[in-house]
Amino acid sequence: MLNFELTQNIMKEVNKAVVGKEHIVRKVLTAIIARGHILIEDIPGVGKTTLALAFSKVMNLEYNRMQFTPDVLPTDVIGYHVITREGELGDYKPGPVVCNLFLADEINRTSSKTQAALLEVMEEGNVTVDGVTMQVPKPFAVIATQNPVGSIGTHMLPESQLDRFMIKLSMGYPDVAGEIRMLKDRSGSNPLFQVQPVVTTEDITAMQQQAERIYVNDSIYEYLVKLILMTRRDSYIELGVSPRGTIALLNMAKANAFVSGRDYLVPDDIRNVFFDVVSHRIILKPEARVNNVNIEQVSQGILKQVQAPKLG
Repeated sequence: MLNFELTQNIMKEVNKAVVGKEHIVRKVLTAIIARGHILIEDIPGVGKTTLALAFSKVMNLEYNRMQFTPDVLPTDVIGYHVITREGELGDYKPGPVVCNLFLADEINRTSSKTQAALLEVMEEGNVTVDGVTMQVPKPFAVIATQNPVGSIGTHMLPESQLDRFMIKLSMGYPDVAGEIRMLKDRSGSNPLFQVQPVVTTEDITAMQQQAERIYVNDSIYEYLVKLILMTRRDSYIELGVSPRGTIALLNMAKANAFVSGRDYLVPDDIRNVFFDVVSHRIILKPEARVNNVNIEQVSQGILKQVQAPKLG
């Protein structure tokens, strides 16, 4: 039995604090259910921190936030062992990444070495300090942000690290009605105070397991792989989607079906998340820039070229 009502309750509560971004809220929830990590590339002040805080509260998740700056060290993220007087390893002092939901704010402002400290945690769910490996709590998700405006003092994430993020999103400015509602909602109180927890960590784990068991027809598998293959053959694309990206697309599509209340996959589940999964995994050729072709146009073209199967 799918926990469809739980997913609707989660989104309803988060939307109390994050105004006019229902599609973003849905995709973040979908990524969490798919056991993925989220990269949000956007300007400051559009509600990224509020989004993460709202999810942590609604889903009963232990939440930590870290502002990344050039002087942040790997041990500041993953923690360290206290050295005893005898020179031996003492107690482990966990870093902020040891939680359920970690907000890595402006991840491109810190050094490559510190960025790399997140890799094992994101990929394996483990933290290794001084040769000792420890698991982080389950469920575990990273929401990382980067500012696309102003490159001074930034270290852009390499492709190998970008590939660890299941999806990349952009929240954007609210519309007029949304911004007016935001001002009214914040008149005298913080909307985050109105947000109530509706699920436990056990509920989240159960939802993740149910999403993994979503039925996928062979024709759907073929459709998904053909889409990925097109990213490697398109004349405007220099670097296509990796096999890790193929797995991420399947897992996101399954979670999308779950959030939609279905126990089987349809082509629209793949189409609805395709751009979010592939946009940060594709590198365009110089010819694309010369012809004013962007990644969104290329991805839309791929979706049009590959015919979706008709399920009986």
